[in-house]
Amino acid sequence: MIYITDEEITSLGIDERQYYEWVKDMIISKKSAILPAKISMKMEGHIFYNVMPCILPDKNVAGVKLVNRYPDNTPSLKSNLMLYDLASGDLKAVMDANLITTLRTGAVAAHSIFLFARDGFQVMSLIGLGNVTKAAFKIFSKMYGNKPLTIKVFKYKDHADKLIREYADYDNYNFVVCDTYEQTMRDSDVIVSGITFAEGDFCDEKVYKKGCLIVPIHTLGFQNCDLTFDKVFGDDYSHIAGFKYFDKFKSFNEVCDVQNGLVKGRENDQERILAYNIGIAVHDLYFAEKIYQLIVERGAK
Repeated sequence: MIYITDEEITSLGIDERQYYEWVKDMIISKKSAILPAKISMKMEGHIFYNVMPCILPDKNVAGVKLVNRYPDNTPSLKSNLMLYDLASGDLKAVMDANLITTLRTGAVAAHSIFLFARDGFQVMSLIGLGNVTKAAFKIFSKMYGNKPLTIKVFKYKDHADKLIREYADYDNYNFVVCDTYEQTMRDSDVIVSGITFAEGDFCDEKVYKKGCLIVPIHTLGFQNCDLTFDKVFGDDYSHIAGFKYFDKFKSFNEVCDVQNGLVKGRENDQERILAYNIGIAVHDLYFAEKIYQLIVERGAK
């Protein structure tokens, strides 16, 4: 058994396009996984422990990810993962899972953009420029190519300025910094939100143009859209079914069924779509297995 740190994962230098392909592979294979709903245990002081078990029979992998939150810690969230050989039951690795969580979440968000955005989308909005949103945008950028794109960024502290400097060499990007949520999201074809706290809805639902796609990485702030958008997609039925307005969705299907051609995704340029990816352990486990293999191969050289 080995212990794998986030620093070791970073040192592998994995290309962002590989994360995208790993996510796509597991979305295709999702129905073959044994995936119970995650267990959430909450305590006083906003402390919680989430336990996410999963088995991937066709990958010969089993495991569990545990996430805890202690508000006074820095960072407040911490994740670890135990990776097992399914055939033998042997524990292969214990891993830091903070980076894995960020990367798989970002890659899933990028995948939803390409799967559900209307053809030829021209305007993207980004709010909540934390690590996950930045990872999603980095992976998206590696897959997007050189097509022109206007990117509206919500102004918060110096986050927008840092992002613009990071992508200064992308001549096809036109960044626009906005002062309000409404300015940021109005007339946008794709909206990606990584905001982790919202007291209510960000905008009146009429702000969101026909044909737009919203990818709420942390699900908050768009509950009014649950009642009015044409289609809602999610990574797993059991994780979405507890939503307050689930029974009022006009349409709901899993992302994997769209990817596999079992149900239709976007059918025209007028549909407004929500893509709720709550975060499921199939991606964590598959990323962990691929990273484990790379670590072992590097050690054998």
